[in-house]
Amino acid sequence: MIGKIKKGKSFGGCIRYVMGKDNAAIIDSDGVLLENIREITASFNYQRELNPKIKQPVGHIALSFKPEDKALLTDEFMAKIAREYMELMGIKNTQFILVRHHNTDNPHCHLVYNRIGYDGKVISSQGDYKRNEIATKLLKDRYGLTYAEGKGKTNVEKLHASERVKYEIFNAVKAALKRSGTWKEFNDYLLRRGIRLEFVKRTREIKKPDDIQGIRFTKDGQTFKASQICREFSFARLNARLGWKTSESHQESEHKVQQRILNEGHLLESTGPGLFSPTSGTAPEEPLPQEELLRRRKKKRQKRKGFGL
Repeated sequence: MIGKIKKGKSFGGCIRYVMGKDNAAIIDSDGVLLENIREITASFNYQRELNPKIKQPVGHIALSFKPEDKALLTDEFMAKIAREYMELMGIKNTQFILVRHHNTDNPHCHLVYNRIGYDGKVISSQGDYKRNEIATKLLKDRYGLTYAEGKGKTNVEKLHASERVKYEIFNAVKAALKRSGTWKEFNDYLLRRGIRLEFVKRTREIKKPDDIQGIRFTKDGQTFKASQICREFSFARLNARLGWKTSESHQESEHKVQQRILNEGHLLESTGPGLFSPTSGTAPEEPLPQEELLRRRKKKRQKRKGFGL
């Protein structure tokens, strides 16, 4: 079960769409005259005048179910689920019609409701996408409905270019996670599939996981945030799988390794041929040991005494 939410300006256009399909049938309603499309539309428009300032009074949600649940979904049961869905979504005290379609393998219905309630108040749409996600999951669990199979089963060839790239990235990341135990292995696998991984930094340099804000993937010249591909691909979740540890002991050893590399680099740079030598190319004299320096000074003093100085 999934819910696809839309809002609109015209009840007429929306009603004509949901009622225009073959075998479309109203399986539930409230507060609406149902004689024909004209009466249905007029009923909604009459109530919208209670709050004419609202530019998008049309609420339209398509509720779709998996083919595996078709035997369960009688009109009565589908209407019952839709009523409970509306309650969870806060769609109350207003007109609605619930129209069932039979034109696809997925059993589905269209809920059209007036965002202007019987009392003239607006039914808020704030946070409705999150509420939709929670409501559909709760109802699937409550009635044992089938969950979607996920993006891995999608026919990529039928998608538009940007969507196709998204699914290719999705499948590649899934495969990479099965074969990788470290970020390097994960990145190397994606590169072989033509996908570039990029960390979004909070600071100039990445020294610890907290310095990373998120992840981007680029393929075929198109870049997507990880959340646009799948919420499972956030940095925090991937890092939990790929093991950039944050323990104090690991940070300390990692710091020591980085420091050693920096020191070795500095040493190599400072002793490299000609890097700090004079422009003539002659090497500078090495400093004398302390004992040798004292011996020479003593010898000079003895010479001065010999000359009576």
